Amino acid sequence: MKIWIDILTPKQLLFSEAIIKKLGKNHQILCTSREYGEVIKLAKIRGFGLISVGKHGGEDKETKLKASIQRMEKLFTRIKNYSPDIVISFCSPEAARISFGLGTKHIAFCDSPHADAVMRLTLPLIQKLLIPKAIPKREFSKYGIPENNIIQYNAIDAFVTLKRKIDKKSLLPFTKNDKKNILIRLEEEQAAYSTKSKKIIPIIKKIIFDHNEENIIILGRYSKQIKNIQREVGSKIKIVKMTFDGKHLLQNTDVFIGSGGTMTAESALLGIPTISYNAVPNIIEEFLVKKGLVKRETDPKKISNQITKISKSMNQKRAKKITNQMEDPIEKLIKVIRD
Repeated sequence: MKIWIDILTPKQLLFSEAIIKKLGKNHQILCTSREYGEVIKLAKIRGFGLISVGKHGGEDKETKLKASIQRMEKLFTRIKNYSPDIVISFCSPEAARISFGLGTKHIAFCDSPHADAVMRLTLPLIQKLLIPKAIPKREFSKYGIPENNIIQYNAIDAFVTLKRKIDKKSLLPFTKNDKKNILIRLEEEQAAYSTKSKKIIPIIKKIIFDHNEENIIILGRYSKQIKNIQREVGSKIKIVKMTFDGKHLLQNTDVFIGSGGTMTAESALLGIPTISYNAVPNIIEEFLVKKGLVKRETDPKKISNQITKISKSMNQKRAKKITNQMEDPIEKLIKVIRD
């Protein structure tokens, strides 16, 4: 069987590794992506073979539209010649449109019903959707896919991505000393569902003021975003781009402050004391808060206090208990393909 996987984000790349591990021995797999800094860097770190087609459209709606149209045009000939039997994506608009146009069955994973634009562009065109059990089916069916075509799995996506092996020899931005490592992840600013948040600047300033004796690292996404932070805090702390495997970075972190996305979920499942400033409210973040794996807080003073109070040993015990109850979503995918 020929399979085409379209990969648009770092999380999707890590999730695809698990898919390829299970299906790659018996099936031919083509993996495509686009010019997008964090994906390309992570692919190099992971030694992951990707064919880059088109580019990310940035934060403007018109440039997103233009980039998507150009990417579809470039993908069309390549995918038509490849002639896949199955398409797998994480709700890629280009993959949805091309698979629909070519009459190829499309299976998608998604844990982000809050991504309204992407849901509208993809869900009416795909055949099967696999989602975490923590998210009700109605959150997706309202976009046009029947509930009987939605399959739930008892896990969250971070459970899959965290199984990857990492190279512990790679360099990390943390200083080697006995101080606490505090990692702050900046929010996504260029996704269609995001709005530029002003929450993080006061949080960073308060952490620097109260915890200047600790090792504080800010993990940025875009050059413009990093320059803005540097302008606000100067050279008081280290600001880096994602040139590391996130799992390796987290395993050396004592406290993680995230926006509620992928790294927040991975940190929580690793049992690292995790605080979410909830830049983009979503159901997975809500699930982790209810399970006691994440503290949600937006007040800078309270976040600073939590850094001192959170117990790592308690978090690790709770995380292990919850992950032991989770199932492998890739097995659900295999069953869907067979059916």
